[in-house]
Formats: sequence, structure tokens, C-alpha cells
Amino acid sequence: MGLDVVSHLHPVGSFDLADHPVPTGREEVWRFTPLKRLKGLHDEAPLTGDGYDVKLEVPEGVTAEAVPVAESERGLSGFVPTDRVAARVWAEAPYVRTIDVPADTELTEPVVLTVTGRGSGDPVARQILVKVGSHAKATVVLRWEGSAVWADTVELVVGDGAQLTYVTVQDWADDAVHHSTQHAKVGRDATLKHVAVSFGGDLVRHDATATYDGPGGSVEMLGLYFADDGQHLEHRLFVDHNAPKTRSNVSYKGALQGQGAHTVWIGNVLIRKEAEGIETYEENRNLVLTDGCQADSVPNLEIETGEIEGAGHASATARFDDEQLFYLRARGISEQEAQRLVVHGFFNDLIRKIAVPELEESLTSTVEAELAKNVLKELA
Repeated sequence: MGLDVVSHLHPVGSFDLADHPVPTGREEVWRFTPLKRLKGLHDEAPLTGDGYDVKLEVPEGVTAEAVPVAESERGLSGFVPTDRVAARVWAEAPYVRTIDVPADTELTEPVVLTVTGRGSGDPVARQILVKVGSHAKATVVLRWEGSAVWADTVELVVGDGAQLTYVTVQDWADDAVHHSTQHAKVGRDATLKHVAVSFGGDLVRHDATATYDGPGGSVEMLGLYFADDGQHLEHRLFVDHNAPKTRSNVSYKGALQGQGAHTVWIGNVLIRKEAEGIETYEENRNLVLTDGCQADSVPNLEIETGEIEGAGHASATARFDDEQLFYLRARGISEQEAQRLVVHGFFNDLIRKIAVPELEESLTSTVEAELAKNVLKELA
């Protein structure tokens, strides 16, 4: 029996793997994803791999531990798998890595979890749960490096009045595959800043959803990605305004360069009948740096009540701004330097919005390194 659909881009979930047949690529939620490059994550590939290392940086007062599934609090966010990969992770992951920030705690340093794949063995399935107690304030950073075929589910539970900045950085090796399903529950008057940064990997697909556990909650979703030759970077976002007087803002920016570089951004906001007085806006901007690239961008709004403060969306894909380049060239700046400055200007406002000082310098350096692979090299 197929899954019911509340949103045409976000089916109702099920824990039963039988409700998630192997996708063919013709389904709406899979039509952009090159399934053959998922290395069997969507089919029957064994998810028993353990070829990776973990480094944890945990400030005092925070608990971080691997909890066996039977003893864990997984599902606390209300997460239910909506695709086959997530359902397989739920069924097969052996434990839940739990990060717990107690109520009324204000962290001055981020929690940092770094996973480094060793490029060996079967695909990996893991679950992560981040809990931030009421009126706490925390930043949690997940970094992914090395080589692996990795599938995960990440649950974020933000208590009433709490503030969480969650950052996931995909800095994988060129052959890595990463399928991540992330679900957040944002409490009454709580704030979540969800940041996704994707640079590395052969194929990266992120599905991020957010719901509210009371009025007054605020969600900001920021994304930065840079696709090179042959890379497929896909971000799918769903904000479910299921409570009144809630807010959401989505802003993703990406650059593409090299033959076969492909990015996909699907943004969807559902405003339910009970979500009166909400405010939402989503945008996606793509900068195409060379020939041979493809950027798919699909913003959506589904509105079931007219009693809202505001709702809107925008999407744009373009090459270098000729006027900006002309302005810089007319002042004696070389073409190479002018293009570098335009790209940095494109990303810098978003990097500042992330507001995690420990990341700003490294993200700017990574953008520079990505540019050197194609655009600046060709112009040199």
C-alpha cells in the first residue's frame, strides 16, 4: 500500500520498509537523483560498514555518547522515515549517537563531531540525536571528511525558548557518497539556525525538515554549496508550519563549475490551516561559472490559510554579472581577480549569516580552493 501524501513533495512517513519500495527514479522525490551513484543505499547494499574514525570536542556540561537503539530516545523529534534510505537506516543502525545540552545551559564553545571515512568496507548507517534543553543556547557542528558511503538520520530537538545553531559541513573526498535525512522539532519561542555546507563528495543528498512544537518558534535554514566536475549536490528542504505565529527563512547559495557539475535545490513550505499569523520566505541563488553545468531549483509554497503575515519565494540561476566584472576591470583589476572577487562577494553575506567564527575563515579558504580548480586555473 502506498504512502499517503499531505504535501506533493513530502509524503507521509512510515517505519515499515515495505512501504518504501526500491525507487526507480520516476518518483517525484527521486527524479533528480542519479540512483546508480548511490552505491546501493536505496536498494539492498549491506549497511554494516564501520570504516571511519570519530573525533568529538565536547564542552563541559554536555553529554555525548553512543546509546544502543533499544535504550535510546530516537524518535523524540517526531521523525518518521519518508524514503527508503532513511527507513533502512532506522532499521539497521546499531546505536544512536546522542548529544545532550541540558536546560538553561549557555555554551561558549561549539560541540564539534568530526567523522573521517577510511574508504573501506560496506556502506555505513548511523543515527544522531541532538537535544537542547529549554532556554539553553548551543552550537553543534558536524564535519564529514575522507571517503565513505554513508547514510544517516539526524534528529534535532530544540526545547522551549532554546537557541540552537546546527552546522553540517560536507568536505568529503571526491569519491564519497552521503545521504542524510535531518528532522527538527522546534519548541515554543525557540530558535533553530540550520546550516548546510557542501563542497566534497561524488554524490551528496540532504533532506532537511522542520516542524514546530508550539507557537513563536523560528527556523532559519542557510546553505552554501560548490559543485565541481561530475559532482551531484542535492538539497531538499521542507518546513511544516503546523503551529501559529511561527517563522521561517530559507536562503541557499551555490556555485557550479566544470563539466557535469549538477546541483539540485528543492524548497517546500507547507502552511497548515491552523498556522495563522506565520511568516515565511525562501530563496535559492545559483552562480554558473563555466559551461557544462546544470542547476535545478524548485521553490514551492503550499498554503491552506489566508490568515498569514507573509509568504514568498525566489529562485535565480545566472552567470557572472557582466556589469560587476566591467566595473572591476575598468579600475585596473585583472579578469582573474575580478571573477574571484565576484564569487567571494556572492558567498560572503551568507557566510556572515552563519555567524560561527570558528568556520568563517575555513569556509572562505575552501571557496578559494574550489575556484582554483577550474575558473582561476583557466584564466591564469
